[in-house]
Formats: sequence, C-alpha cells, structure tokens
Amino acid sequence: MAHYKAPGLKRKCEQFRRYLLAEVGLLDRLTKVLVTLYEEPEKPNSALDFLKHRLGAAIPENPENELLRLELAGMKEKYEATVEANKTN
Repeated sequence: MAHYKAPGLKRKCEQFRRYLLAEVGLLDRLTKVLVTLYEEPEKPNSALDFLKHRLGAAIPENPENELLRLELAGMKEKYEATVEANKTN
C-alpha cells in the first residue's frame, strides 16, 4: 500500500522540532528531569508520573472530578447489578 505524505510535511516537522528544542527548551528540560530521576535514591513506581510531575504536567485535581468519578463508579455498580438481574430472569 502506498503511503501519502502531505506536501511540506518534512518542513513542518523540522519547524516543530526546532520549536521544541529552541523555543521551549524541551531537550534541556528533559535532560534535567532524567538526571534528577537517575540521582533519586529511591526510584518511583511510575517513571512516567515522575516525569509528568517534574515537567509540570501534573494538574491538580478538580474536586468536581472526584465527585464525577464516584458517581460513575456507582452507576457502573448499578449497571452490573441490572445486567446480572436480567441474566437470571
């Protein structure tokens, strides 16, 4: 199967790479975080969570989200109970 490549895709990728490296300083930030992870005496259970937290991607939880999660869990329990009740009938 032939793959279609949009015109100018290579140029756009190069521009995006330059943006990440130069303007955002992504390579420097990643290097610092990975060095910090390497130097940690006790390694975290999740390296990805460590990276997210250190890079600032860990967004504080909204209290409303926790309420919605609890509501969803309750609805799932009711759904499962209804499915089981319908199987027995």
